[in-house]
Amino acid sequence: MSQSSYYDPKDLQDFQNITEDAPDQGRAFFDYYGKALEAGALSEREKALIALTVAAVRHCPYCIDAYTSKCLSLGVSREEMMEAVHVGAAMSAGDVLAHSTQMRKLIDQKEM
Repeated sequence: MSQSSYYDPKDLQDFQNITEDAPDQGRAFFDYYGKALEAGALSEREKALIALTVAAVRHCPYCIDAYTSKCLSLGVSREEMMEAVHVGAAMSAGDVLAHSTQMRKLIDQKEM
C-alpha cells in the first residue's frame, strides 16, 4: 500500500529556488539564514539542536528532515535530539497555559 503525503521530501531540494521570483528577498533571506546558523557565541551543534526543536514545534517536516540530518552529521545523539524536542514541547505547553491568564481575567471581568 502506498502512502502519499501533502509534503514531498523531494520538495526540500527545491527550497534553494525561492530566489527565482523574488531574487533580492531570497538572497537577503539566505544571507540572514546563513549568518544566524553559523557558529558564534553558540556552536553550530547547539544552533542545529535549536533549529530542530523549532522545526518540531512549528511542525515543519522539511526542517525536521534537514535538521535531524544536520544534528546527526554533527554527532548529536538521538537522546539529545529527543530531549531538545521535549524542551520545545514543554515551552509550547507553558505558552498555551500562560495565555490562560487572559481567559481567566476575562471570565473574572464578565462574571462581575
